[in-house]
Amino acid sequence: MKKTPLHAWHRNNGANMAEFGGYEMPLWYGSARDEHLSVLTKAGMFDTSHMAVVAVEGGDAFALLQRCFSRDLTRCVGALGKPLVPGLCVYGVFLNASGGVVDDAIVDQVDERRYLCVVNAGMGGVIARHLSEHAGKLSVEIRDLTDQVGKIDLQGPASARILKKVLLDPDTIFKGMRYFSFKGHFEDSPAATGTVRLKNGLPVLLSRTGYTGEFGFEIFFEPSRAPEVWEMLLDAGADEGITPCGLAARDSLRAGAVLPLSHQDIGPWPFLRNPWDFALPYNDDRTGFTKDFVGGEALLNARDADYTYPFIGNDLRKVPVTEETAVLDAGGNPLGTVLTCVSDMGIGKAGGKVYSIASADKPEGFTPRGLSCGFVKVAKALKTGETIELREGRRAITVAITYDIRPDRTARVPIQSML
Repeated sequence: MKKTPLHAWHRNNGANMAEFGGYEMPLWYGSARDEHLSVLTKAGMFDTSHMAVVAVEGGDAFALLQRCFSRDLTRCVGALGKPLVPGLCVYGVFLNASGGVVDDAIVDQVDERRYLCVVNAGMGGVIARHLSEHAGKLSVEIRDLTDQVGKIDLQGPASARILKKVLLDPDTIFKGMRYFSFKGHFEDSPAATGTVRLKNGLPVLLSRTGYTGEFGFEIFFEPSRAPEVWEMLLDAGADEGITPCGLAARDSLRAGAVLPLSHQDIGPWPFLRNPWDFALPYNDDRTGFTKDFVGGEALLNARDADYTYPFIGNDLRKVPVTEETAVLDAGGNPLGTVLTCVSDMGIGKAGGKVYSIASADKPEGFTPRGLSCGFVKVAKALKTGETIELREGRRAITVAITYDIRPDRTARVPIQSML
């Protein structure tokens, strides 16, 4: 298995380690529950250096991404559909010719000729080859930067206050920093989005994104400096209750925020009828797409695609996700399969309503006990509120189809209110 630059730190600090995406990564340190709650109430820090970055550069970089990426970069920003511009980033997917997901990604526009595609562990080479195969005669350079970029995610309401202690000129950096924007670059060269440095002089790309649904940042930098940056953030966040977090908390947080895990919740089946089809370039009446792109024609011709729905349980009990785990309707008839099933330990029910530990309107004395949640893929349309059974062997739980899971998420909260 491969190792991130922080592998020794994880081992030396008692992390429970496991394989993920070809890397040996921390699942948790002491308690996955406490790590999950720290992101909702204080701050959690994740080693995400296993993620890959692919640079797409040159005069036809935009044209190649328009051909291969699901988002229409001329109209993908905000409710009004404005174009992507330097300093902004957007979520989408790379599809194969059949409309199945090769991988999902966040694409950053550094300038009109330079883009960065942040993809999943082990997928840098796959996406670089995918782009190359569709580049044809376009004038473009594709660089797979796998293991050449260090990355740490700082997530939670205290994130900006912690970063303020380690950034040079934080007031300027934070000014006007909206959700899904970034500043700086991890390569020590001029960037259209300005220069961002830590107090130790290290140049970083600071992105107001994450994989938890909560307020926070992703920090990209020279990988050899990862232990130094990790310790710097730990020291700066000591009085804010910062907690090192593993992949277990990352998984439960992202599921509670209705975010998919690539190759699990989205995969080699048509990218349709799921909570994330906002990543497709539909025209205004959803009768077609605003551009031609790889996989688009297959999606328009797909007639029998499955449906993917979020669900929420009545308590924290969950079922293991195996090939034998089934989704059943009220009459016990099979409907499909379970994609993800975790427990979001930051939520609970009171008076029939779901609250988060961070909800401003939670009842007095409310203490979340956790609720199971995740995604199912089924062969027919279901209604919000409809109950289904998830069964694995003798273990079964009753859950309800929902459109959302953890309420009052903070990812979009204005940065100034978090300082």
